[in-house]
Amino acid sequence: MVIKLSKHFNQAAITRRKSLRVASKLQGFLSFHSTASPAPNLRFLRPLMASSSPDLLFGLRNNFHIGAYQAAINNSDVPNLSTDEAIERDSLVYRSYIALGSHQQLVIDEVDSSAPTALQAVKLLAIYLSGNKESAISSLWEWLSDAAIGNNPVLRLVAGIIYMHEQDYNEALKHTNAGGTMELLALNVQIYIKMHRSDYAEKQLKLMQQIDEDHTLTQLASAWFNLAVGGSKIQEAYLIYQDFSEKYQMTGMILNGKAVCCMHMGRFDEAETLLLEALNKDAKDAETLANLVVCSLHVGKSASRYLSQLKLTHPDHVLIKRVSSAEDSFDRAVQSIA
Repeated sequence: MVIKLSKHFNQAAITRRKSLRVASKLQGFLSFHSTASPAPNLRFLRPLMASSSPDLLFGLRNNFHIGAYQAAINNSDVPNLSTDEAIERDSLVYRSYIALGSHQQLVIDEVDSSAPTALQAVKLLAIYLSGNKESAISSLWEWLSDAAIGNNPVLRLVAGIIYMHEQDYNEALKHTNAGGTMELLALNVQIYIKMHRSDYAEKQLKLMQQIDEDHTLTQLASAWFNLAVGGSKIQEAYLIYQDFSEKYQMTGMILNGKAVCCMHMGRFDEAETLLLEALNKDAKDAETLANLVVCSLHVGKSASRYLSQLKLTHPDHVLIKRVSSAEDSFDRAVQSIA
């Protein structure tokens, strides 16, 4: 069924309120996906252990965290890595390919059965995101039950991401809540925000701040938390994204973060400018398209083009599901009085 927005503008207030909440979560996704997300999103970090040696993967990891996935791939040829660092490097590269949205098959083809557990877990995520969900979840359950590999931090992270996609937040927390890496703590923040438990999200954020307040993931988690809390915290979230935009390469993730803050503060024209810049970087990005739908409604412009594109490229996006549900309700109402 082709979406006809004109039929649903009488439901604009409901759509705006719900869509702003969708926009606030950003990422996939990821985002941590992000593919998502923040997703949103899909990041890896070394265990929480102090080290006197130089962090050879800092730049690569940081590019991944801020959504500069192609830069992460392009700058992945880092010399003099230990075995563990090489595995982390490969994990970041493969997850960057996944985050770019059209390279799941590359990961699936290249990671064979002899690869380390961390890379096998990333391959499992690629399988899940490519649409083979039942097979991926079945394998995930089996691996998590294996005492030899079940506590691998990347496997637990992938489990959290997959179950978060499934909206099974309690199951996700079974595997992530023990923490162990900054990324697992950051994912916990996202999960608790999705569960509308900002009190627990704040506890996870405080743990991150105690470990490294200036860490990129800590700053991102602070922004997510501030957006979830709202009110005066929105300005604090905006300043975090503004700081990122001044220090790092401007990415779709940063632009979307600033735009969502602007929308919450009622600065929709500024938000639209930021989102159009993000759209120029990636015309198929789900969060950019979803946020443009929301923003367009507020500035009085047609959102049908962005909504149609979102439906075509990301038919399972939460905004599409909500609009489709509104369409069905409208059609039933029309039929009942016809």
